[in-house]
Amino acid sequence: MSLSLGEIVIRLVVAAALGAAIGLEREPAGRGVGLRTHSIVALGAAVFTLAGAYGFADARPSGDVDPARVAAQVAAGVGFIGAGAILRHGSSVQGVTTAATVWLAAGVGVMASAGGELVATVATVIAMVSLLLLRST
Repeated sequence: MSLSLGEIVIRLVVAAALGAAIGLEREPAGRGVGLRTHSIVALGAAVFTLAGAYGFADARPSGDVDPARVAAQVAAGVGFIGAGAILRHGSSVQGVTTAATVWLAAGVGVMASAGGELVATVATVIAMVSLLLLRST
C-alpha cells in the first residue's frame, strides 16, 4: 500500500499543527517546551512513522532482516544526541527546541534515505515554517 503525496502532506501538516496546539497551552505559562518544540516533535514522529511504514517498499525483507526497524533504532538513538543539547539553569530550560530539531533531522534523514525525498523535503519545509512563524520572542 502506498499513500498519495497529498495524503502524506496532509498527515505531516496535521501532525505539526496538533503538536503546536498542545504546545500552545504551554506557552503562556513560560514553560521550556512550547509551541515550536511540540510542533517539531510531532512532525518528527510523523516522519519516522511514514519512513517505517512506507519508506522501505523497495527493500526485500527476509526472516532475519527488517529494514523498517532502522527508523525505530535511529529515533531512539538520536535521543541521546538531543539530550546533550538541553541545559537547565535553575527553573529555566534551554535547548529543547534544538534537541527536537536534531531528532526531526534524523527522521528526515531516514525518510530521504528510504526513498522518500519528497516527504523529507515537505517535513523540512513545515519545520522551517514552524520554527520561523511560531517564534514566541
